[in-house]
Amino acid sequence: MGGVAKKCPCGVGTRYRECCGRLHRGEARALTAAELMRSRFSAFAERDEAYLLASWHPATRPERIGFDDGLRWTRLEIVRTEDGGPGDDKGVVEFRAHYLDGGAPGELHEVSRFVRHDGAWVYVRGRTS
Repeated sequence: MGGVAKKCPCGVGTRYRECCGRLHRGEARALTAAELMRSRFSAFAERDEAYLLASWHPATRPERIGFDDGLRWTRLEIVRTEDGGPGDDKGVVEFRAHYLDGGAPGELHEVSRFVRHDGAWVYVRGRTS
């Protein structure tokens, strides 16, 4: 990487290696549903299929992730959270994920449900609008 520290795609403002990269490498677990949401956004930006599948509830997990070659995720905006804290077993995260599709800007608005499964936060499903 030539000495330049890559900024984390989740938008927290820290280096990827110390932010979502820790979760992607399995060195840490998300403490909240919002932290898992941020790490999943970064995994989409980094095209980390293994992490996305591992952080998806087994009952709703697809067999694979279909990445679109023309799509580039650019920014995540957390709109609101409901529960999903360190002491909770379920949570909701509403977000807007901004992207470029073939150079044209777009936005995905979703309300996502998360639960703890085997002690770890996992994504269950989302409702887009």
